[in-house]
Amino acid sequence: MTWAIRTHPDVLMPSAFNLNGVVLIHLAVRAGYRGQVVFVDTGYHFPETLQTRDQLAARYPELEFVTLNAGASPQDGRTPPELYAANPDACCAARKVAPLQDYLKHKNPSALLNARSRDQAATRADIPFVEEGGARIKINPLTEWTRADLEAYAAEHGLPVNPLYADGFLSVGCWPCTRAVRPGEDARAGRWAGQGKTECGLWAGDDKL
Repeated sequence: MTWAIRTHPDVLMPSAFNLNGVVLIHLAVRAGYRGQVVFVDTGYHFPETLQTRDQLAARYPELEFVTLNAGASPQDGRTPPELYAANPDACCAARKVAPLQDYLKHKNPSALLNARSRDQAATRADIPFVEEGGARIKINPLTEWTRADLEAYAAEHGLPVNPLYADGFLSVGCWPCTRAVRPGEDARAGRWAGQGKTECGLWAGDDKL
């Protein structure tokens, strides 16, 4: 983390304020990070997610919390109201990926700090600490952290974890496409369950960050 901040003073942190993200924010602040935490409001987030964002912003005033699409809603005309059911890839692309990509083109950071870890899903099993390729470097400090590591760290430091986590929502996205994880499933099994989709498109696919 310290290396990332020193080597890339313009580094930026996208976050959806899941357990991994909350831990990353705390670690980053301890390491001296004073940059932006960027959240994309798709209009479909759980109220608990927005409350967690607000708690984190109050706890870390030294960071700049940026919300893209502030006030977005299913009725805002940006997409058909039920596009998430008909074409979840298109919904993610329009409501989540495109706004963040546009913002990054404007800010043009040389690197991104992100909170992915290898044990979240089989599709993330090979994530390196420093991920090259694409428009910018992705730095993954939590690569080797397990869910138990994250839970213990959050408890030790009294971090504001999304209350849905305790109800089995181990990875929280938009409410139409997220369910609680069942016993034996990986942490991201509740995202787009039964839709043949495992990533929103930020970290995988043609338009990945």
